[in-house]
Order: sequence, then C-alpha cells, then structure tokens
Amino acid sequence: MTTPALTHDSASPLYRQLMQRLRADISGGVYPAHSRIPSEQELCETYGVSRVTVRKALGELTQEGLLKRQQGKGTFVCIPRLYSDLKDVNSFHAACRLMGCQPGARLIHAQLVRAGEEDLGKLGCPDPQVVEITRLRLADDMPVMLETNRFPLSYAWLLEETLSGSLYALLEARGILASRGIHEISLTYATAAQARLLTVDPGSALMRLDQVIYDQHDRPLHTSHQVIRGDRFTFQI
Repeated sequence: MTTPALTHDSASPLYRQLMQRLRADISGGVYPAHSRIPSEQELCETYGVSRVTVRKALGELTQEGLLKRQQGKGTFVCIPRLYSDLKDVNSFHAACRLMGCQPGARLIHAQLVRAGEEDLGKLGCPDPQVVEITRLRLADDMPVMLETNRFPLSYAWLLEETLSGSLYALLEARGILASRGIHEISLTYATAAQARLLTVDPGSALMRLDQVIYDQHDRPLHTSHQVIRGDRFTFQI
C-alpha cells in the first residue's frame, strides 16, 4: 500500500505533517513501544521530504518524549507517558483511557487503621479509625504509581468491594462524586519497598503528590498520597 504523500502547499509545515503521521502510526500500533521507526533516509524517501524536515520532526517528537534516539542504533518509540490535568479531578482509570492505555491496580492492602492528627485535620472526621486503601497502579501492566487513599470511617463499605478497578466508579454508583482537589507536589526518593513495587532502583527520584479530594457537596471525600514514576506520568497545571 502506498503511503499518502505530505501536502507541500498546505498551511501546515511539512515537519508538522510528518509529526502527525508518525504520532498516528504510533498510536495505531504500527510502531509499538520499544520498536525502531524507519531511518531518516527511509522517511525522506517515503514522504518525499528533505532530511532537514525529517530531523526537525524527529527532534520535536523526541523532546515530547514520544521517541528516543540511540546512537548507532536508530530512533525508538518510548513507553507513552500518562497525562493528568490537576485542574480536573480525574481517576487514574480515566487518565489511562484518555491516553489509550489499559488501566490496572494491584491491591497491596485495604484495612481500617488508627486515625491520626492529619486525618482529623484534612478529613474533618472525629472517628478513631479511617479506611486505608493502598494499591499499585498499572498502565498496560506496567507500574506507574503507588497510591494510598484514606477515607472517613463511613466509607468502610469500600472494604467489601472489589478494588481492582476505579474507586471513583464505585463511589459514583452510590451518588458520590469527586468534584475538586487540593494538591501538593514534591520530590521524593524511592525506598527499598517502593523501588521493588515500581521496578526502579532504590533511591531513584520519584514525584510525590499529596491531595485532599472533596465531593460534590464540598465535603472532604478522601486524602491521597502517591509516589509516581516521572518517566511514566506527567501532570499539567
């Protein structure tokens, strides 16, 4: 099958047209993660463009993190990063679906734990215990983040649910909607236990996200503590 040529008289520069073609081929599975894309010369011949155009397109896609160049070996497709806009309260499942990835979760533990001062302050609940759910979040079966959510004791019913899917879907089924959040982002370093779960080296730099999420009535719904692989997940602010 002949590859349609780029439009030389288009208002869109040729390198941008080539970027769009390569993005479409990557998202469509023509070039899956870790695969090598055609060489610069092959791209020049396929699309009828100059090497300067090809290099600019590849350079832009490399800066975006979609491609990675390996000296002497070629240009390869990177594992796609997930993006989440902190202005919107979206579940990890929703972020995966938007990026065309298969979301997953491995339950580490789900239990009642003693409430601390932080729980009292952020959740505003005087209960002696809170519900704690810790899960390893996966995208296409690859670890992305280790997440611990704490809910008021009134959400103890969550412990009876299957927790391998979206918590927000379970909540929405009972008419409870996450509407907004307060976020704090910082840098942390992987402990031995975190490194084992996230498949990174101990001491590796990780993003840390602490949140307080509120429901549609502006009541504290849960807190969230996440340690995240920065090479797999990006936040938009």
